[in-house]
Amino acid sequence: MPNLQSGRSHPARPKSTNDEIKQVLAIMHIIIDGYNLIRQSDTLRRYERFSLEDGRKALIRSISLYKKQRGHKMTVVFDGWQGGPVEEERDKLSGIDVIYSRKGEKADEVIKRMVQGSAEEIVVVTSDRDIADFVSRRGGTVISSPDFDKLMERAKTPMTDPARHGEERSDKEEDDGIEGRAKKKGPSRRLSRRKKSAMVRIRKL
Repeated sequence: MPNLQSGRSHPARPKSTNDEIKQVLAIMHIIIDGYNLIRQSDTLRRYERFSLEDGRKALIRSISLYKKQRGHKMTVVFDGWQGGPVEEERDKLSGIDVIYSRKGEKADEVIKRMVQGSAEEIVVVTSDRDIADFVSRRGGTVISSPDFDKLMERAKTPMTDPARHGEERSDKEEDDGIEGRAKKKGPSRRLSRRKKSAMVRIRKL
């Protein structure tokens, strides 16, 4: 008996291709634990020795250079819980969203609130274990402050610099190696969907 539906059926369009392209091209929202990053960076710490304001300005300059290259939405959250304003304050500097937590509230709580109430693709920059665990449990991705500091330093190097291309090849080889090892392991060793998503986000940094 002929298949009556065969003439009307159409080949299913692969879902993965379009979804992967959209995922790679999507603009991420990078939320930065401001003072945590400053104090994990040898360069930025030198500015903070002069004053907190000098440290913040140096951080904003570095983030601004990074944003020009990568195009991601950037937000920096600074602690104001000891001597900050009565109400939370927000500013826009060099295209960067800047938040100062209100007096009595740490930057940690502001970051957690932003992550919990967001449907965006989020990466949080911090070396604070409590924040990192919170973000991971909610499907976000965390990159340590020292690692993101390296990315900002790399953004200062012209793309034409041969050393820059060498770094990029090295990073790609490392990522490919991780994926290759994951595939060779049995099903019980395969990366979870959450870890795969985190790898995609980290590559986009």
